[in-house]
Parts: sequence; C-alpha cells; structure tokens
Amino acid sequence: QVQLVESGGGLVQAGGSLRLSCAASGSIFSVKLMGWYRQAPGKQRESVAVIIAGGTTTYADSVKGRFTISRDNAKNTVYLQMNNLKPEDTAVYYCTVVTSKEGSSWGQGTQVTVSS
Repeated sequence: QVQLVESGGGLVQAGGSLRLSCAASGSIFSVKLMGWYRQAPGKQRESVAVIIAGGTTTYADSVKGRFTISRDNAKNTVYLQMNNLKPEDTAVYYCTVVTSKEGSSWGQGTQVTVSS
C-alpha cells in the first residue's frame, strides 16, 4: 500500500502564494506518475498538474504560468507551488501517486481557500 500525507493548504488572499507538499510512504516502487488534482464544491475532480517518471510535467490551462509541480525523489515527496492565486482556485487539493504495483493512491485532501 501507498500512504500519502498532504500539507500546506490554507486561506490566502487573491494574488498570494501557497506551497502544497505530499509525502509518500509504503510501497513506493516503480512510480509512474505523481500529481495534484482538485475538486471545488459542486464540480468534478480535475487534474491540476502531473509529473511523470521521466520528469515531464503537464498543467491544466487554468494554472499554466502560475503553478509549478516538482518532486524530490529522495524524499518521495511531490510539491505544488501556487502563485498568483485566484478565487477560482479555491478547492480541496488531492495528491495522487501511480505505481506499477499499487495503481493509483490518493491523499486525504487539503483545503485551499482564496479570498477576493
């Protein structure tokens, strides 16, 4: 099993920044992908940013130029640096890890609230 612990959410004013962290433990072998999704009230969960094993990153159009995903392989941790936050970024943010053996695992979510 893979356990994911997220941290770094909170309340911030529009234009501010937050950095989310997600530490993975357990059966962390052959990681194929690490990423962040978010779900706003009344909306479906959507992909925000992912980083695959080779280091390639992809972003939702709505966050390009503002968010940066990175990972520390030694710490099995993935980060999401969020700058110039907007009220529409308000959501619960979930970390996900995909491994060859365990498939997809999800964190418990961390709330990000951006006030206008």
